[in-house]
Amino acid sequence: MTVPDPGGGRPAPDPGVLRELRTLRERFPRLAGSLVASSDGLLIAHDLPPSIEPASMAALTTSGLALSHRMVEAAHGGAFNEVVVNGVNGYVVVYSAGPTASLTVLAGPGVNVGRLHLESRPVARAIAEHLTSTSTRSPTGR
Repeated sequence: MTVPDPGGGRPAPDPGVLRELRTLRERFPRLAGSLVASSDGLLIAHDLPPSIEPASMAALTTSGLALSHRMVEAAHGGAFNEVVVNGVNGYVVVYSAGPTASLTVLAGPGVNVGRLHLESRPVARAIAEHLTSTSTRSPTGR
């Protein structure tokens, strides 16, 4: 679930973000996995099964998210909230998690999408708060 530092100097994932992903899985057991990605496609944290490569999924999520932002802007103007992709074998739902990140959740085909939204939307907001508070702290932790 944690993102190892591959020697690139990337800081460890925020413990609050990881806690939110674990809590989401506990509250919604039919969830197949989740991840948080930055708006530039970097993996922040994940709770994915071993069959899904986290960094690749983060990059794919960001590509889809960029297209979704453009569609919303062209059609209605305003900010992006979420996008639902319904495939034969399940759902991929991407939620905005503040201005610089997104929460992606994966669920099977029989999932109650309304409940998925009820559980995931507050988690996306909480993750946005964690990331905002982390980025506003000074290097000394104050």
